[in-house]
Amino acid sequence: MNDSFPPSGLPADSGLPAAVGVLGGGRMGAGIAHAFLVKGADVLVIERDEQSAEAARERVESAAVKSIERGVVDANLDEMVSRLTVGVDYDAFAGRQLVVEAVPEDWDLKVTALRGIEERLADDAYLASNTSSLSVNGLARELKRPENFLGLHFFNPVPASTLIEVVLGERTSPALATAAKGWVEALGKTAVVVNDAPGFASSRLGVAIALEAMRMVEEGVASAEDIDAAMVLGYKHPTGPLKTTDIVGLDVRLGIAEYLHSTLGERFAPPQILKDKVARGELGRKTGKGFFDWPS
Repeated sequence: MNDSFPPSGLPADSGLPAAVGVLGGGRMGAGIAHAFLVKGADVLVIERDEQSAEAARERVESAAVKSIERGVVDANLDEMVSRLTVGVDYDAFAGRQLVVEAVPEDWDLKVTALRGIEERLADDAYLASNTSSLSVNGLARELKRPENFLGLHFFNPVPASTLIEVVLGERTSPALATAAKGWVEALGKTAVVVNDAPGFASSRLGVAIALEAMRMVEEGVASAEDIDAAMVLGYKHPTGPLKTTDIVGLDVRLGIAEYLHSTLGERFAPPQILKDKVARGELGRKTGKGFFDWPS
């Protein structure tokens, strides 16, 4: 690995890469950056323009402040944020030991992003996609070093989630598979390891339940509130499938459903109620309305 990067705040035996990059500083990307930052890594976030980069900085720093205030992290804020860099130039990824791509779930966008990152990385650096449903094998075929690539599916909100889905492609090296499980453990989370398949394990099951819940609302079986209550109280889900959809984003869920529909068949056909809500801009918590109302 390139060892020319400034020292991080990591203990020698931390199990994490010292220099980590994240492409995309939205809610997910900022959460991923925060996860590595609080554990001592030197983190770089690249965004599409200066305004977006500064917004990403604010998201990560705000999350860092909350972590310290809540006692989740015992760290000095100034030292922590001194290890955070934001920018707009892909060339800054040079020297990073691991880069996680966290751009929206669009095939062409992800392929372009991953290729742009890979050409800046050292031959022994690792590259991961935070995709929640797109084929890791398919993305790997677009890269020059597929053995150094895998999926790292973080969950929203990243600071509170204890799960990371490690998605192995056919050509992911055994060394990377082992390293990735170690990274997840070092982040204080639990790894679920799956071989690449449409929707992996989490999205496939989560979307299947959510789509059926939407159909039940559409058919007048019960209200969104009562359907969610049935799953929370009856099956001990921490959050119901419709509220989870609002948190994830209805547009994100629609994109995943359309992909699973194309690969796995009619059982994943998105209900009309979902398509209509997305068309109206009712995308869930981020717009203030989805299956529930979200006060600003």
